[in-house]
Amino acid sequence: MNPLILIRGGGDLASGVALRLHHAGFKVVIAELPRPLAVRRLVSFSEAVYAGQTTVEDATARLATADQLNVTLDAGEIPVLVDPKAESLTMDRGAWIVVDARLLKSPPAPLPIPVPLHIGLGPGFHAGRDCQAVIETRRGHTLGRVYWSGTTSPDSGQPDGDPRRVLRAPSDGILLVHKQIGEHFEEGEVIAEIVDRETRTQVHSPFVGVLRGLLRNGMVVTRGLKIGDVDPRDDPSLCKLVSDKALAVGGGVLEAVITKQTTN
Repeated sequence: MNPLILIRGGGDLASGVALRLHHAGFKVVIAELPRPLAVRRLVSFSEAVYAGQTTVEDATARLATADQLNVTLDAGEIPVLVDPKAESLTMDRGAWIVVDARLLKSPPAPLPIPVPLHIGLGPGFHAGRDCQAVIETRRGHTLGRVYWSGTTSPDSGQPDGDPRRVLRAPSDGILLVHKQIGEHFEEGEVIAEIVDRETRTQVHSPFVGVLRGLLRNGMVVTRGLKIGDVDPRDDPSLCKLVSDKALAVGGGVLEAVITKQTTN
């Protein structure tokens, strides 16, 4: 019988992992913050925290409590728990596998209980010290590879591809949205504003393209926070698809899970 897999985080990368494991027949549970900050919301199961349920490609996730876990899983859905400290691991449900997909890029705090397999995604994890396996998240020939000792590539501090594609808050304030995910925009168009008591600071599109992701309207943001993602390929259909990167990382997680099962 497959164990339950708890994925910490429900953003786009975590959701790609969840989708790949779900397709492979594993029962997946997502643990999220009370107010997630996923940018690529159309492909993030964390949206269930706000909407009650959400569908990414062909899989539906539903906001649930610990008491609703079984009925949600039995319905073929992915439960999303508001559980930032992974306290659900202490429930008597047999052995859990944990995938930390929060991308904190720093060593994690210890889990509330030992687990047979703890997988970390990207920089900040050291296999053999604070988890059993780490998965490479940087694009390139090593993307999605599983390491059972050591670490992945260090954090470069830069996004993949053209750094202009990442929109960041120019100041502290409230996000006021002018464009919706999937909309076309021209270079220089206003995508959003950051509003505080005295000022309104505009966020402009850096080039022609499509809005791939954007935080929810009305979110409180801080200067430098990632608030959006733009795509020069200008294809709105891609906004609803899990990325190749997320699927590659999900493949690495699947490999680690199966490897652990076959070696026990």
